[in-house]
Amino acid sequence: QVQLVESGGGLVQPGGSLRLSCTVSGFTSDHYAIGWFRQAPGKDREGVSCISFGDGRTWYAPSVKGRLTISRDNAKNTVYLQMNSLEPADTAVYSCGIDPNWSVRTIMAMCPMEWRYDYWGQGTQVTVSS
Repeated sequence: QVQLVESGGGLVQPGGSLRLSCTVSGFTSDHYAIGWFRQAPGKDREGVSCISFGDGRTWYAPSVKGRLTISRDNAKNTVYLQMNSLEPADTAVYSCGIDPNWSVRTIMAMCPMEWRYDYWGQGTQVTVSS
């Protein structure tokens, strides 16, 4: 059974930092992508960042580029999202998902397309407020 477990969310002041973790179990493949998505109240879920697990290529939404960094620890089957200079607009439930059909030939622009993802975690709340 495939499971994704997110952690690391919380309440932080504007300008603060958080590190989210997404740990994957029950999924074995050499080629897949992990994506971080977020959904704010009243808004659609949007792709924030993703990483190609096989070759490490990354993608970031323009709204977070330069503030968020995605990384992976293959030994721990974990993807991290380091979030710096957080803004109130970053407040949302953050979820990670697996794109199991990813390959080294898939272009990174495909990464934030939600329909590609088959498995999801339960989400972790990030609230940026003073």
